[in-house]
Amino acid sequence: MNNNSIVRFISTFICFGIETALYLLKGGLKFYIWCFILLSLGGLVVIGGALQGYYGFIVTGLTDQVTWGLYLANFVFLVGVAAAAVTVVFPGYVYKHKEIKKVAVLGEMLAIAAVSMCMIFILFHMGRPDRLWHIFPGIGIFNWPNSMLTWDVVALNVYLALNVVCGFYYLYKKYMGEPTNDRWYIPLVYIACVWALSIHTVTAFLMNTMPTRPMWAHSILPIKFIITAFAAGPAFIIIAFSVIRNNTDLDIPDKVFHFLSQIVVWCLGIALFLTISELVTELYPGTEHSFSLVYTIMGKHGLTMIVPFFWTAMVFMVGSFILLLNPKIRKNLTILPYICLVAFVGIWLEKGMAFVLPGFNPSPIGEFSEYTPSIVEIINCIGTWAIGLFIFTILAKGAVGVLLGDIKYKEYPDS
Repeated sequence: MNNNSIVRFISTFICFGIETALYLLKGGLKFYIWCFILLSLGGLVVIGGALQGYYGFIVTGLTDQVTWGLYLANFVFLVGVAAAAVTVVFPGYVYKHKEIKKVAVLGEMLAIAAVSMCMIFILFHMGRPDRLWHIFPGIGIFNWPNSMLTWDVVALNVYLALNVVCGFYYLYKKYMGEPTNDRWYIPLVYIACVWALSIHTVTAFLMNTMPTRPMWAHSILPIKFIITAFAAGPAFIIIAFSVIRNNTDLDIPDKVFHFLSQIVVWCLGIALFLTISELVTELYPGTEHSFSLVYTIMGKHGLTMIVPFFWTAMVFMVGSFILLLNPKIRKNLTILPYICLVAFVGIWLEKGMAFVLPGFNPSPIGEFSEYTPSIVEIINCIGTWAIGLFIFTILAKGAVGVLLGDIKYKEYPDS
C-alpha cells in the first residue's frame, strides 16, 4: 500500500465515521424515545457507581461467604450472548447461507455490545478498578498462564478486537461499494468463529476448576455453557431482527427467522436434557456434594432466596421449548419474538441467578449464607443493560444504514 492509498483510506474512513454519526442522529419518534429511555436508565450507573466507589462493597449484598453476586451472574450470561454471534456468522460464511450472510454483520455488532457489557460488569465487581492492570499478562502480578482469570480476559479482548475489525471492515467496504479482500478477511472470520467458542469455554473453566465448589466442578459445564449460549443468543437475535424488520426497510427473509428458531429450540432441548442429567447425577446418590443443588431447588435450613428463580427458569425454558417444538408456532413470526423473549429470560435466570449464585453455598467449611442483591447492585445492573442495549441500538442502526445504501461514499469532483 503506497502513501496515496494510505491517505485515501484514512480520509474515506473518516468520511465513513462522520456520515454514520450524522445518520445516527436521524430517526422517528419511537427511536428517540427508545434512546432517551436507555440513556436515562444508563445514567443510573453514575449514581450506583459513585456510591459503590465511595463506600466500597459494603453497599452490595456480597459477604465473606458469597463473593460472586449479581455482577458476575450477568457477566457469565453475557459472555454466552457474545459468543452466540457465531450462529449467524458461521452459517453465513462457512455454509454460504446467502440470506443470513447479508445480515451477519448485525451479529458482530451484538457481540461488540455484549462484550462491552461484560467489561462494565467486571469493573463493578472489582473492589479496586485502578488495579485492573494486574490481570494483563506480562504486566500484572497474576500467575499467567496458570491463572484462568487472565486467560478469560485475554480471550474476551481478542474476541472483541476480532469482531470490531471484521464488522467495521465489512461495513466500510459496503460503504465504499467495494468487495472485501477475502484473502485475509475470510480467514479472520473463521478465527472469530472458533474464538467465539473459546470465550465461553474459558469462562466455564474459570468456574469448574474450583474443587471447593461442587456445583460447578464437573466436566459437563463447558458444554452446558455453550449450548445455553446458542439458545439465548439466537433468541435475542430473533427479537432484534424482528424489531429491525418492522421499523426499517431492511429485508430480512423469513428463512433467517426459521433457521435461527430451529437453533433455539434444539439447543434449548439439549440444555434441558443436561439439566436433568445434572439433577439425577447429583441427587440420586444424595451425598454432601448435592447440598448446593438442594439449596437451589428446595432451599436448605430455611434459606430459599434462589428457589423461585430456579423454578421460574424451568417453567420459562420448558414452556418455550414445548411451544417452539410445534412448527406452526415456531414459524409464526408474530408470536415467535415473544416466545424467544421468555426463553431468553429463562436462560438468564437459570444460568445466572440459579447457577452462579448458589455455587457458594455451602462454603468450603459448610456454612450457608443467604445472598440478596442490594439496591445499588440492581441499579448498576439495570444501568449496564441499558448501556449495552444503547450500544447495540447505535451499532445496529449504523449497520442497517450501510446495508440499505443510505450511508455510502460519494466521491465529489475537485472544485
